[in-house]
Amino acid sequence: MKPLVLTSLQAANADPSIRAIADYLARTLDLPVTFADAPRWQDREVLFDRGEAQMAWLCGLVYVEKRDSHAAPIELLAAPVMDAPHYEGRPVYFSDVVVRAESPFHAFADLRGARWAYNNTGSHSGYNITRYHLATLGANGDFFGRVLESGSHQRSLALILAGEIDASAIDSTVLETELRLRPELAGQIRSIERLGPSPIPPWVLRQEVSPTLAAEIRHCLVEMRNDPAGAALLAQAQMLRFAPVTDSDYDPIRRMAALGERVFL
Repeated sequence: MKPLVLTSLQAANADPSIRAIADYLARTLDLPVTFADAPRWQDREVLFDRGEAQMAWLCGLVYVEKRDSHAAPIELLAAPVMDAPHYEGRPVYFSDVVVRAESPFHAFADLRGARWAYNNTGSHSGYNITRYHLATLGANGDFFGRVLESGSHQRSLALILAGEIDASAIDSTVLETELRLRPELAGQIRSIERLGPSPIPPWVLRQEVSPTLAAEIRHCLVEMRNDPAGAALLAQAQMLRFAPVTDSDYDPIRRMAALGERVFL
């Protein structure tokens, strides 16, 4: 049987959870499932666009751009619901505006003239929502004194800790995983504002996968919480469950992108 190849454009600290879920899908569906964990997310995206990976966990902005441009024939599978009170049991996430613990900043408005980093231009949580937020303030990229592209949320955190930048918008799920893995961070950084909520990055499938298999994968993800082994994996990933989602659930990202187009970072 031809293996199903799964990849992810999420932060590297999510890879262990994705690998565990891939193994769970393989066992539950009696199907060979492999995780394509190329070191760079750009290489993983190429694999998905070429059809060498059929399933992916995409950023919401990447999803809407691919869907709307027909760059890749894709369909939604499901989206995670994270296990923390501020997610309110919904498939949403936030962008936490993070600074060093000892910094003088206490709100986004304080960052005028500050040094800012975003992870990459394809990111909703780091780039798109920053442009949107600036647009709602009637500001442009020159709101900040200096802006750079770090390459990843984890790199942005490292730059904050090193004092090379003042602040960045960090995907709340990435930040929570980092804090779980590195508890000492809690005393070194703080969040001064929370942007969002936004529709959380979805799990998607290329449409050449048979409708029967697509339905089986979707059912397996949504029902994971009702299986003890699946529920244990979700808990390890700081998830409550997978929720069914539709294309219209990602319209807020489309609206934020449209408004943010006028802002240049």
